[in-house]
Amino acid sequence: MKVPEKYKFIIELGKALHVYGIPSYKIQSYLTEVATKKGITASFMDLPTWINYAFYENEKSYNYIECIPPGYLNLGAFSRIAELMNKVIDSKIDDEAITGELNSIHAKTKIINHYYLTLSYAFSAGCFSLLIGTNWISFGVSLFLGSLIYLLVYLATKSKYLENIFESFSALIATTISCLLTLIFPDLNLGLTILSSIIIFIPGLAITTALEEITSKSLVSGGAKLFDAVILLFKLFFGVLLGLGLMSSLIDIDLTNHASEIPRWILFLAVPLLSITLLPIFQVRKKDMIFGVITGAFAFFITVLLSGYGVLVSTFIGTLAIVGISRLFGGISKTPKTVFLTQGIIMLVPGSKSFMGLSSSFLNSSITGSTNLFEQVVFILMGIIGGLLFAGTFRERKSKKPAIISRNI
Repeated sequence: MKVPEKYKFIIELGKALHVYGIPSYKIQSYLTEVATKKGITASFMDLPTWINYAFYENEKSYNYIECIPPGYLNLGAFSRIAELMNKVIDSKIDDEAITGELNSIHAKTKIINHYYLTLSYAFSAGCFSLLIGTNWISFGVSLFLGSLIYLLVYLATKSKYLENIFESFSALIATTISCLLTLIFPDLNLGLTILSSIIIFIPGLAITTALEEITSKSLVSGGAKLFDAVILLFKLFFGVLLGLGLMSSLIDIDLTNHASEIPRWILFLAVPLLSITLLPIFQVRKKDMIFGVITGAFAFFITVLLSGYGVLVSTFIGTLAIVGISRLFGGISKTPKTVFLTQGIIMLVPGSKSFMGLSSSFLNSSITGSTNLFEQVVFILMGIIGGLLFAGTFRERKSKKPAIISRNI
């Protein structure tokens, strides 16, 4: 049975939220609130590759299922959609105009500045290398490899074959070039440089989001996303292992870390700079950039300051603090707190710890020289999820206060 036109705007809202990488339980909550405010009886189910809409009207019911590929996080688009939902709930926009607003949002996401993104990929790799204790040579090589990785990102949009093998191929290229450069730069920290060059793809945030969904009882969606994140991690590591295997037959591979001569005060520049480099990647709006950078830097430094209490405690308290400051900034800027919370969670870097743990197990030699890395991964993830849980981020949204969408997301 064909779905009546009066429900089409809800379908379009759901699709937009899915496309821009919003967690399933939040999508269902937002759509339910919009439907309730519009006097529509409906239920929704969002899964990684499809959305099911069910509308109930007198003795009739209308069911609509749409297959949609998994979305990619776009914080700028999400902010604009949240503002649109506020207008819908407050009856400040006609149902017919919603589609036009969504089309405008979609058009803005297609505006890509390749120059800025090249710099973002380069400096995200370089800054991360500084944070994990590398040297100036490795920093410079990480900058080069980060920009090269974005070139591969661009080429993947032009080739379906490259898109299918992208993660492993990128890791292979980064590993091969890093190994070759050790012939020119003997002091290059090979393992750290490889990790830094592909850090943008390591699914730390994806793992955290998947566990967030599982904790919120979205078991199917969360489980699927967790499995997908783990597979992505193995794709990356396969590329690294393949590169090391090929190059070890040609040259001597040395994963020993060389001493860093970089002053510690550089960290105070690298942390906010890393937060800045993530802004174009997630297409954060200009009005939200300053608060986003502050949240990211705050997340890193508060965790470091509390590191004496152990990984679990420092991450847990750090997450609570991030939620608090995200709510504050969300209230001030009228922007969904998720925009700032995401940038804070990223700085806790559970994904990189996972990758380091894999290197320790498979290479029998950690690329960072640390021990108990899998234990640290578990503690970091537990701390993040525990912090989000205790901070009340999994609570059902209250439809009595429609104007606070931007503050309670």
